[in-house]
Amino acid sequence: MAKLVPLLLILFFFFFFLHGVDPSPPPHACDSSNPSTKLFQFCRTDLPISRRARDLVSRLTISEKISQLVNSAPGIPRLGVPAYEWWSEALHGVAGAGPGIRFNGTVKAATSFPQVILTAASFDSYQWFRIAQVIGKEARGVYNAGQAKGMTFWAPNINIFRDPRWGRGQETPGEDPTVTGAYAVAYVRGLQGDSFDGRKKLSGHLQASACCKHFTAYDLDRWKGITRYVFNAQVSLADLAETYQPPFKKCIEEGRASGIMCAYNRVNGIPSCADPNLLTRTARGLWHFQGYITSDCDAVSIIHDAQGYAKSPEDAVADVLKAGMDVNCGSYLQKHTKSALQQKKVSESDIDRALTNLFSVRIRLGLFNGDPTKLTYGNISPNDVCSPAHQALALEAARNGIVLLKNTLKLLPFSKRSVPSLAVIGPNANAAETLLGNYAGPPCKNVTPLEALRGYVKTAVYHKGCDSVACSNAAVDQAVAIARNADRVVLIMGLDKTQEKEDMDRVDLSLPGKQQELVMTVAKAAKKPVVLVLICGGPVDISFATNNDKIGSIIWAGYPGEAGGIALAEIIFGDHNPGGRLPVTWYPQSFVNVKMTDMRMRSSFGYPGRTYRFYKGPKVFEFGHGLSYSSYSYLFKALAQSNLYLNQSKAQTNSESVRYALVSEMGREGCNIAKTKVSVVVENRGEMAGKHPVLVFARHERGGEEGKRAEKQLVGFKSIVLSKGEKAEIEFEIGLCEHLSRANDVGVMVVEEGKYFLTVGDSELPLTVNV
Repeated sequence: MAKLVPLLLILFFFFFFLHGVDPSPPPHACDSSNPSTKLFQFCRTDLPISRRARDLVSRLTISEKISQLVNSAPGIPRLGVPAYEWWSEALHGVAGAGPGIRFNGTVKAATSFPQVILTAASFDSYQWFRIAQVIGKEARGVYNAGQAKGMTFWAPNINIFRDPRWGRGQETPGEDPTVTGAYAVAYVRGLQGDSFDGRKKLSGHLQASACCKHFTAYDLDRWKGITRYVFNAQVSLADLAETYQPPFKKCIEEGRASGIMCAYNRVNGIPSCADPNLLTRTARGLWHFQGYITSDCDAVSIIHDAQGYAKSPEDAVADVLKAGMDVNCGSYLQKHTKSALQQKKVSESDIDRALTNLFSVRIRLGLFNGDPTKLTYGNISPNDVCSPAHQALALEAARNGIVLLKNTLKLLPFSKRSVPSLAVIGPNANAAETLLGNYAGPPCKNVTPLEALRGYVKTAVYHKGCDSVACSNAAVDQAVAIARNADRVVLIMGLDKTQEKEDMDRVDLSLPGKQQELVMTVAKAAKKPVVLVLICGGPVDISFATNNDKIGSIIWAGYPGEAGGIALAEIIFGDHNPGGRLPVTWYPQSFVNVKMTDMRMRSSFGYPGRTYRFYKGPKVFEFGHGLSYSSYSYLFKALAQSNLYLNQSKAQTNSESVRYALVSEMGREGCNIAKTKVSVVVENRGEMAGKHPVLVFARHERGGEEGKRAEKQLVGFKSIVLSKGEKAEIEFEIGLCEHLSRANDVGVMVVEEGKYFLTVGDSELPLTVNV
């Protein structure tokens, strides 16, 4: 038997090597094989989580407590508590951008979905949920493989895409608070292991932890020398209440997110991470947030070092801990909390409060219940990462997000039988990494648009056209020569991370360098109208192409992820009917005259306003624009109630002699009563089956007045699949409080009497609000 032991060990390790499985479980506390854990209340799964967390905190020395206030929290060996990394990323797939995830073991890659701005273009909240479910499952698979130091992921980014130049706008669901809030809820529920309707009990065990960021009014990175680190966002109370805060409120109240990240910037003079009104009174008090609050990375240090808001490092520590922040991404709290304690600027109870929140989340993740691989989600393995089903969903998401912007004379789709030769030109045609956008992990696979198009036309000829996306040098003559000899031409242009990304905003909205010259010259030389594909996150001014008959079709593909090249080729050759719709307004180049630092949403004299809700000015493409190979008609059916009533006893009169009621005074019961339902009949009148997002807007009869009401507001959206000639009926619920309210000058939500109009496409239906 003694001779067999070495052989058995060799076979044991050979088995794990062969099957790519780490023989040791992922890091966790309260291992049942350690008898001492039975003495700790924090290891008892029968006790409430808050009690377990408080017990653990009570056992720590002050030095141990301070060590836990940073993202890279060291282990506490005497209690069997392993090290933990709070910072991991999963914006549109498990990524290695933070120190928490490593792709250096069994798991080499993860499913890379389209960048969020393109995913949002599907206007399909259930698809958003399914994507987040997959990301959460793959995150747990990476953890179970021993390649993750934590299960807290700093996503989603739910800031409003307020300015088209913002380098991180690509990470967001767009410019509309309703869409962004719905995305936040869907993502958080999916990632954390909730059900789509949010009815699942999550108190016991999270699949992974989601963190809604960046709280709040953060949408400038680096523009003309102004950085996010020192920017003071001057935001009106009305804009805060109506635009910037609603997605976070939804994230917390409906999504039940277990994390929030406070932003770098100041809002009305106060650093977000040092604002007790924001973190404690609003998030925890009004919205009942239960989770942890992290700073953005080094956001605590800049409060003293860059902004000068705090007079000393110790004051900065005190400001954030007393405001309600729990963990510092960086080392500032580790360095300065002890001296802040000695100077009595913070108390030990301030630290204990933060640590209780932190350990509560780790317990909710199941990391203090023994070996996680033997518990809920323990059966998720490396084989579940990059599974065929997950990769199929990435392809589906890309198909459903890509937007057909123009299709003059039905140039697209190309016939698969009658394209004898194809020229593919442009700097983004064969750039695999560009398809992913920022905050992406290594993809399971990557097929470029060129490779996918060659799946339809094997002899497709390719020329890059530009030296890079910046296109300081363009090989126009060579591109023209190729185009002249081809039956069809596809130009694949746009942006990449050299033009837009974190810490880099754009200064104009045109295509970079000589891209426009290349497109125009090739289009003029080509035998037939060309197809222009734009791979980019933020909008670009392509007015030159919209009215040019030589450019027959324009497609916006966002950053479509690992399967984006395939999806794009399928759309061009008619194997998929496009249905995406723009989640942002596309502005003309002249919009760069508006200062990016101006946070006002509403228009005023000499200021055009922002987003489709308030902008008064020319547009290249409108929010919600998107074509299809089919045509769709809409017909409203009569409202269940065409008159809704405000509580007369609560009604007041404003300076315009308009009667209104405060949403807060209507209360939950009053708001639940003041609702109606409307049905829309949608018909596919085209020759192809298609998936089609239906967008319902509402406007007040006095909508668009400067400084007051929105031009219109999205109040509902649903996506539907229809065969050719098929009709379907979709029902929307319209609530006075949720959908027809607006913020007054002091940021209080009010509902006004008067006539409102519901619109979908060209169809309109009146709705009257009476006192």
